[in-house]
Formats: sequence, structure tokens, C-alpha cells
Amino acid sequence: MKIEIISIAKKEKTIYEPLYKDLIKMISRFTKVINTEIFPKDVAQAHSVSPKASQRSYSKALNEYISKDYSVILHPDGKLIDSYEFSKLLNAKMSVKFFIGGAYGFEEEFLKKSDKIISLGKLTMSHKIAKAVLLEQIYRGFSILNNHPYHK
Repeated sequence: MKIEIISIAKKEKTIYEPLYKDLIKMISRFTKVINTEIFPKDVAQAHSVSPKASQRSYSKALNEYISKDYSVILHPDGKLIDSYEFSKLLNAKMSVKFFIGGAYGFEEEFLKKSDKIISLGKLTMSHKIAKAVLLEQIYRGFSILNNHPYHK
């Protein structure tokens, strides 16, 4: 199995990098994780135009990553699920791609291309925090699936 996290984000060193690395290392006993961050010039320019233009630029940037792999989009209006239901997203899949959008979320057409749309909660959080929460839930999900004591 393979997990890929694709996010609209500038590639930069942050205080969260050590946490991401630790969580990815913990997950690596179960599967490989690829962390892909993209922030093309179109996105930066669209941010100065409008929210709709920004959403279009996210779709354009992420379209090549939507594939036949199981795709899960993180979206504020997505379904709220618990850790057990999250673990089912990982169960018996060859590859899962998680998408984290930019500041203005996703346009409806892009959302329709996914297999599942979930929310990490009703709180608004930065993309960096959302990625940390997602990585922790991936580890927790695999712990649940493998009866690992971490979840308890």
C-alpha cells in the first residue's frame, strides 16, 4: 500500500517538519507515505484575483494527481467521521491519495472527482496543522487495522 498527501502549499521549512517526519516514520511500519506540496505561480496570482479564481487554480494544479487511486479530499463541508471510520478508508486499498486544498477550498467540479470528502472537524485550521492531524489519523487508522495498542 501507498499513501500520498497532496497539498496546495509552499515548500518551506516550518516548525512542523520534525512532527511530519516523526509521524511519517511511525506510519512507515505499515506503509509508504509520499508528501507532495505544490504551489505553482498560477495559484499565487489567483490569490490576488478572487476566491473563485483561487479554487480554479487549485483544481488546475491538482487535476493531474486525481487518478484511479482512491482519492479523499479534506474539505470543511465534508463528512465528519471518527477514527474507526477513518481506518476503513485505508483498509484493503492499494493506494490512497489525500488532498488538502488552499485557503479557499475546492470548487465543486473538483470535489466530484473524489471517492470520499471528509472534514477533520468544524474548527478552521491552517494547512500545516491539518496535515499534522491527517498524518496522526493515518497512523491511528493503521494502528486500529493492525490491533496496535497506540489507539487505546
